[in-house]
Amino acid sequence: MAKEIERAGIPTALISTIVPLAQSVGPNRIVAGRAVIHPVGDPSLSRDEELAFRRRLVHKALDALQTDAQEPVVIPLEASSALPVQGSVGAELGVRPVPRAR
Repeated sequence: MAKEIERAGIPTALISTIVPLAQSVGPNRIVAGRAVIHPVGDPSLSRDEELAFRRRLVHKALDALQTDAQEPVVIPLEASSALPVQGSVGAELGVRPVPRAR
């Protein structure tokens, strides 16, 4: 569905913990989530820490929507795990290009 929404000119960002599976679906922006059973949360954190974590994750997804991603990109959960990116596709977000799944 993300592909069709993108074709209509509406950017999409998919939050997923299983990046290879998300890549097979083909969205242009994939935001890595925390864990399979808690993609947008972390029950091991205190209430305030989890709220901050969730806000960071949602802000990453919203920032990803503002990038011009013509090819699939993965936005890692934490900026420290980011790989350098060439071109205009959100290097400041820690975005790295990934090959399309076949």
